[in-house]
Amino acid sequence: MLIPTERLVDTNGVTLRVTEAGEPGNPVVVLAHGFPELAYSWRHQIPVLAEAGYHVLAPDQRGYGGSSRPPAIEDYDIVALTSDIAGLLDAVGAETAVVIGHDWGSPVMTNFPLFHPDRVRAVVAMSVPPVPRAPAPPTQIWRKMVGDNFFYILYFQEPGVADAELAVDLRESMRRLITLEGISAPPDVLRSRPLPPLPDWVTADEFEHYIEAFTETGFTGPLNWYRNFDRNWELTEHTPAPTITAPTLFVAGTADPVLGFTPRDRVRDVVAGDYREVLIEGAGHWLQQERPEEINAVLLEFLDGLTQ
Repeated sequence: MLIPTERLVDTNGVTLRVTEAGEPGNPVVVLAHGFPELAYSWRHQIPVLAEAGYHVLAPDQRGYGGSSRPPAIEDYDIVALTSDIAGLLDAVGAETAVVIGHDWGSPVMTNFPLFHPDRVRAVVAMSVPPVPRAPAPPTQIWRKMVGDNFFYILYFQEPGVADAELAVDLRESMRRLITLEGISAPPDVLRSRPLPPLPDWVTADEFEHYIEAFTETGFTGPLNWYRNFDRNWELTEHTPAPTITAPTLFVAGTADPVLGFTPRDRVRDVVAGDYREVLIEGAGHWLQQERPEEINAVLLEFLDGLTQ
């Protein structure tokens, strides 16, 4: 099996640490992780895709891991994030790529063909479906929906607040986030509850990989992504392409709570090209880590179909 390597790539004013595998010149696949993850979350996919004949690039996205952490909130808007991906393609001399994103990586990759339509061969969105632009700034909509109830995205909005509270006990915070308990209430409330066990899809050593990275970087960069929802809404009013015309695949687990507030009924408002969806029975949110063999099979089938 091909052994992935790491290198630093300067792109779009930042430096990204990129995990890479496969032969240069082969068709490029870019993997974009979500929150609170790293390129490491694709550890089960990178070598498999490379062995299948693809040149695989998985960056720690800006704000994460070994990549740059710009200071300003607006440095994490959707224009910057999608431009980072275009810069990766430039760095390897690729005109186009199949772009695959999970969680926050999904809206990066479903917006990428709107901002860079000529650079996309196909799109895979995982856990978060392609969604059209909201009728109003998203935080306004969510505040009306939830009222006084806790909603983690709104909790993340105030600069410095969640950053500090999550850092009080980073190991506990990460444990609760990856079990999704961490999105149910703020950390000070959760600390009164028993700590959930590690899920069976992550070993103690794998969990330590995340702990070491977030101990070094903290949560501010990743949380700044959430603080751009309304800015992203403004920036996507007019995009170079109005819809995604490239073949698009959506993959989700039927037990993923994120599906409850990211409905799929308006996918066709944003995806004009071929569209397919695969729901994996009983799978949760962390698809590529929870169900790696199934995800690898789905991805390889989709990729193989592009060459038919």
